[in-house]
Amino acid sequence: MRMFYRVRDGIRYDPYRVGLSREMYKASHVLLVGRGFCLPKTNLLAACARAVGIPAAIGLADVKNHLCTEKLRRAMGGKELFLHHGYALLYVDGRWMKAAPAFNIELCEKFGVLPTDFDGRSDALLQPIDAQGKRHMEYVVDHGVFADFPFERVIEDFKAYYPESLFYRSEDAVRFEDEQPLAKPSK
Repeated sequence: MRMFYRVRDGIRYDPYRVGLSREMYKASHVLLVGRGFCLPKTNLLAACARAVGIPAAIGLADVKNHLCTEKLRRAMGGKELFLHHGYALLYVDGRWMKAAPAFNIELCEKFGVLPTDFDGRSDALLQPIDAQGKRHMEYVVDHGVFADFPFERVIEDFKAYYPESLFYRSEDAVRFEDEQPLAKPSK
């Protein structure tokens, strides 16, 4: 499905764009700024699918990224769990499939992470191991599927879990692609 790759690679992954405004999660905003973290990119993929007649929903899961950078971990207040990682559910050929468009191909190559590929026949979630066979992404808690993005729930949970310093303000924007991966992933 070409639209999956357009969202995955055409919109840069940026974990420092975690915002509290509804606008930041809208598909039109993600297209305008050309970057976003997993939730805005998921919302864009779901909107694109619906625009061409493919039923779509939003899935949420808590994940642990074993290759998280030190800078990002500090911004998250030392937390290891990423709350409400987003993925789209697309109804193709009579079945629902999960598709996580978060990490663009350039980011995968830089961090040695296997890219998530979507063939329209099976789920496409983030890879459990990296290109060297080290632990990468671990899905820890599944929060279920939502017909529409549950903005209030996500923001309430983010505010309760993450420090205020994580939330995006344009004046202190950071370029995630300038960071380096951790030397040793956590076990």
